[in-house]
Amino acid sequence: MKSVITWASYVLVHTPDMVIANGSTQTTERIVNPNSEYLQKLPKHIRSYESALSYPPNRCYIGDITPAQLGAMEQPYYENGIEDAERFSKFGEIMPEDEFYLLIQACDSFDLVFLEENFVKTTKEKLSKHPLMREDILNRIKNGVSKGEIERFINEEHAEGLYIKGEAVGFVKRAHDVDPNLSAHIMLENLVSKASSVLSLLHTIDKSGIDPSEIDYVIECSEEACGDMNQRGGGNFAKAEAEIAGLMGATGSDLRGFCAAPAHAMVTAASLVKAGTFKHVIVTAGGSTAKLGMNGKDHVKKGLPVLEDMVASFSILISVDDGVNPYIDLDHVGRHTVGTGSSPQAVISSLVLHPLQSANLRIPDIDKYAAEMQNPEITKPAGAGDVPLANFKMIGALAVKEGQLERKELNSFIEKHGMPGWAPTQGHIPSGVPYVGFAREALMKGEIKNAMIVGKGSLFLGRLTNLFDGISFMMLPNTGVEEEKQFDDKQLKSMLADALRKFAQSLGGEGE
Repeated sequence: MKSVITWASYVLVHTPDMVIANGSTQTTERIVNPNSEYLQKLPKHIRSYESALSYPPNRCYIGDITPAQLGAMEQPYYENGIEDAERFSKFGEIMPEDEFYLLIQACDSFDLVFLEENFVKTTKEKLSKHPLMREDILNRIKNGVSKGEIERFINEEHAEGLYIKGEAVGFVKRAHDVDPNLSAHIMLENLVSKASSVLSLLHTIDKSGIDPSEIDYVIECSEEACGDMNQRGGGNFAKAEAEIAGLMGATGSDLRGFCAAPAHAMVTAASLVKAGTFKHVIVTAGGSTAKLGMNGKDHVKKGLPVLEDMVASFSILISVDDGVNPYIDLDHVGRHTVGTGSSPQAVISSLVLHPLQSANLRIPDIDKYAAEMQNPEITKPAGAGDVPLANFKMIGALAVKEGQLERKELNSFIEKHGMPGWAPTQGHIPSGVPYVGFAREALMKGEIKNAMIVGKGSLFLGRLTNLFDGISFMMLPNTGVEEEKQFDDKQLKSMLADALRKFAQSLGGEGE
């Protein structure tokens, strides 16, 4: 039985005020150097919602344009926005910050989020027009509090402020007086991840057409961790998100692996479906406030807008074989093992070359590769270069080394089998999975015959190991539902007799 990818949704939330108030680069700067030139200049480099809405890489992330169309567009992208860009697209949407604050409150189960009364009235009316906001979700939004109450909690009660254009419109209070794992800052991080994942789940349920009650299991694979001082990262984001999204028949758990987690989660989900344990599994991940404005200092220094102003999320539905949707090849999975090593060649060999060799394929036989799909317009000003291009160069160079490609063909290989990056730099978000939605469509249309999704992770960030990590899988076109072979009574008796005969022979008998 094959495990097929039924749908993939991608959502962005434009969070300009969260860049200033909640991004780790900015929060650290306020502690170390509160009067820095960077913090003073930062507000002048914040984009409007309209600018973020028209930004070509953002349009690509939600499926409005393809990676190929993005690559053909004039750069820099931030100076060449797409005209008449709309909020909703085939994969998802770009939600504005004010509505997202209300969704955060709707995802709050412990009365930690409070919003200003007039802000609630005006914004709830906007959110109520959202095509996916059910009445039960809207009913979770509470009546607002006064501005004085907001200021008091921010200034005196260690609450984390919520702002619109620099003005406080709400706060998230701490969930415990002394537990740092339940501080207001951490609770906001977790609620943002939860709410953004819920939004992508709603899009997946709507666009796939599946009955929400049919979802059996949810795997959450973001880079966040929730828990108290006795179990720092105990979880469970998956079940918390499934609750708000209305997946009442689902259970679930969290899977963590830094940037590689989404690829690990995809393989796990597909395995659960192929084994017959569950029929429908959703892999989902919310976004990260910590990564907002992560490279902001370099963007401001070079006169760019702060491009890391998007919270990103995705949800991918994996189901039993329907004979139509592309499937995940679980027989040839690439693995970065404990003994693989951390050199670029060793990493790419384990994730790309070895699984292809086991499938009797060559590197050029894969039509499209998707590894770390970060938007280079974000990373290049910070000195990190074009990450997708670097990956494609390594894959091509390995093909040359293996005698599968002529050196003179390297540039054309990159152009044919690679693609430009478009994903926000939110760690786990760029790691291969942004292409799953496009690959699904291309495989169903016959535009490509296969694709390889490569997830890579840096485990040393946790200070527990210096090991690298990664896993990869191939997406292949469906050739129809495989029918299980049926046996009549005579065939079954013959098979049983043959098995008993072999068993007796293994014991030293005559087999009669």
